[in-house]
Amino acid sequence: MAALAILIDAALGWPDPLFRRIGHPVTWIGALIARLDRGFNRGGRGRRLFAGGVATAVVVAAAALPMALIEAVLPPGPVGLALAAALCWPWLAVRSLHDHVAAVATPLAAGDLAGARRAVAMIVGRDPERLDAAGVSRAALESLAENASDGVTAPLFWAVVGGLPGVAAYKAINTLDSMIGHRTPDHEAFGKAAARLDDLVNLIPARLTGLALALVSARPRTAVATMLRDAPRHRSPNAGWPEAAMAAGLGVRVSGPRVYGDRVADEPWVNAGAPDPDALAIRRGLALYRRMMALALLALVIAALA
Repeated sequence: MAALAILIDAALGWPDPLFRRIGHPVTWIGALIARLDRGFNRGGRGRRLFAGGVATAVVVAAAALPMALIEAVLPPGPVGLALAAALCWPWLAVRSLHDHVAAVATPLAAGDLAGARRAVAMIVGRDPERLDAAGVSRAALESLAENASDGVTAPLFWAVVGGLPGVAAYKAINTLDSMIGHRTPDHEAFGKAAARLDDLVNLIPARLTGLALALVSARPRTAVATMLRDAPRHRSPNAGWPEAAMAAGLGVRVSGPRVYGDRVADEPWVNAGAPDPDALAIRRGLALYRRMMALALLALVIAALA
């Protein structure tokens, strides 16, 4: 199922006409999260913690239970496999991640910094107007590495472990974290359950992603050593693993100080001492990502045959 879903998503992505007609399962989940946030995120810290935990459980159940019911009635054999793969496909972001990052490299290579900033604003949360060319390149590679885990490896991992309800539950948790799992006055308490759950479900996939990126890079031993050294110092318990592996595999540095709104985050460098990336490094990062996808597909096929 998972291997076939990769092939479908790599070939089609999520077509714009389909998105305009019905949206996307993640946007449906997002609408539910936004409604619960508006309706229940109020009161003192204790009330918000409880309400956020309940909201997290409701959203995960709303995503996973329909998939469990559908999976239970799928027919056996090739027809059931094809239907399961089609239902798994929307939860992956193989094609869209590649296209969004490639959209940053193209204007950057042409010297169009404004166009590159507009493109990178689609995939990162920091203020793109404060990024120079190196900052745009770092942001694009960080997003590529982190979302290779969140958007591809982790959904595949949970599809293998838990089938359709597993992959749907994972995407619900990941969407919850992206929308309410922030350390802000509004969401520090309400989104705490979602943030902690997201850390937990990404624990294994993030490390698998880092290892896979290291293995398909030109510097596997250096990438693994850098990952083991720099990932534990990263602001995220999970994102540092694929970011460090990609940075070392490409021979560039990422992370470092960045600006979020009016706040400066003095983050440590990942693969410090290496040069800043550029548009060519983004394209080499995309090639590394494609090799990782080929490795994941091969592993899934071997597992299925075994």
